[in-house]
Amino acid sequence: MLINELKSKNKNKNKKRIGRGGKRGTYSGRGQKGQKSRAGHRIRPAERDLIQRLPKLRGYKNRSTETNFVLNVSSLEKIGPEISIKILREKGLIAKSFRGVVKILGQGEIKTPVEIKDIPVSKSAKEKIESAGGKVIISK
Repeated sequence: MLINELKSKNKNKNKKRIGRGGKRGTYSGRGQKGQKSRAGHRIRPAERDLIQRLPKLRGYKNRSTETNFVLNVSSLEKIGPEISIKILREKGLIAKSFRGVVKILGQGEIKTPVEIKDIPVSKSAKEKIESAGGKVIISK
């Protein structure tokens, strides 16, 4: 048996070609006017309209939901002698649902000794806290 002798069991049915003149009248089964009667008409899916409404900003999809909370050395005296994330939550400085990063920066001056537990501290802030007689304890 040769490849040119092969025959399929199913007969191929020709697709109806509409709108090319012939015996179907002037509109050829397409009705009158409108988008559906035109050649090459494509109805746009609703999802595309939704996609177009999304903002086209650089990095929009990667925008972080977490924010950073910054404490300066000058505001540490007002909080108390011991400072940790738990105490910041109790005092209401940080929301209970806060999942961002808390860091202490070295802006301002401090005179009273303060003990800081498990909060990242900048180099200048650490120097100022220790010179005032305080401690920075990081247990990680």
